[in-house]
Amino acid sequence: QVQLVESGGGLVQPGGSLRLSCAASGSISNIATMAWYRQAPGKQREFVGVITSGGGTNYAEPVKGRFTISRGNAKNTVYLQMDRLKPEDTAVYYCKSLERTRSGYIDYWGQGTQVTVPS
Repeated sequence: QVQLVESGGGLVQPGGSLRLSCAASGSISNIATMAWYRQAPGKQREFVGVITSGGGTNYAEPVKGRFTISRGNAKNTVYLQMDRLKPEDTAVYYCKSLERTRSGYIDYWGQGTQVTVPS
């Protein structure tokens, strides 16, 4: 089992920056990818970006060029660097791990951290 804890959320003015952290613990050796999702009030949860075990990344179009996902040196922490923030970035941000097991893939989710960018 994998446990994920997000941190680093807060209130930032438009154009500002914020870095979110996702700390993983438990059985992390079989994690294939770490991804970030977000959910704004009244909207569905949406994909933000993902990083693979090899370090490759992919981003959703609304954040491409502004957000960057990276992995810490200990490799049990993943970061989401958010630059040039916009009001539409306001959401609860969730970290998700994808673990490969003998029976298939299992998702684990953190509890989320709030990011607010006022208009």
